[in-house]
Parts: sequence; structure tokens; C-alpha cells
Amino acid sequence: MTEHLYLDDLKAGMQFDSPTFTVTEADIKRFASEFDPQPFHLDDTAARESIFRGLAASGWHTAAITMRLLVSGGLPLAGGIIGMSVDIAWVKPVRPGSILRVVSTVQDVQRSKSKPSQGIATVASETMDESGEVVQRLVSKLLVAARNA
Repeated sequence: MTEHLYLDDLKAGMQFDSPTFTVTEADIKRFASEFDPQPFHLDDTAARESIFRGLAASGWHTAAITMRLLVSGGLPLAGGIIGMSVDIAWVKPVRPGSILRVVSTVQDVQRSKSKPSQGIATVASETMDESGEVVQRLVSKLLVAARNA
């Protein structure tokens, strides 16, 4: 297991790789039935006739998988991954059988002037499929605990 990192440990340019996650048809339909019940996430025929030309995971499902991968070692922050804001783009549909992984790059680190025990790290995360093609991009501002106040 990777050591958990504090604000003081982070530097712009640092990169982190997550484990992988295989998306199944059942996963796609289960998530969609509860959280995004649109036909192109639930029904094979409707999906083929949609803009996606086949069953596609909800973007929110992809975001949830990304979070799981980050928490599972893809972004080892002390105190957890605490989001303050996020800019998200869904670049390519995620299909049944896709094997996803996340590569995160620290873009900026700023210690809080008013609360020196913490700061904000800006992190860009690309979720990629088994071909290395980006399916989702995130730029997140994360609240990170400092080791030394």
C-alpha cells in the first residue's frame, strides 16, 4: 500500500496511477436503473439506435468508478479525497468490457493563508480505457491536510 501523502509532500507534476476496473453490462444497467434511467444505458436495442450506437455507461457511472479508483490507491491523500470543485468532461463512451484506469497529475499546490494546517491541490485526472484512450477528464480542487502547519 502506498504511503498517504500530505499537502507538504505534493509537488506540481507528480503523477499517480490507479488500479484497474472492468465495467460489465450488468454494472452499466444496474447503475442506470437506479441513477440515470435513460434507454441508451438500459436497453441494447434503444442504445444501438441512439447517438451512442450501442450500450454506454452513464457519465455519472464513469465518474463514480473514477472515484473508486482514486480512493483505491490512485490518489493516496492523507485524510481522504475531499473535493471542493470539479470540472468534468466525458470524452468517449464507456462500453461493457471496458477496463478503466486513472492517471492523475498534480497541477498546483497552495497552502491556505488563513488555515495553514491545510491547503488546496489542483489535480487533473484522466480516466482511460484498455486502449489508453481518454474516456473522462477531471480537474479537481481538493482540500488536503498539511503535515506541518
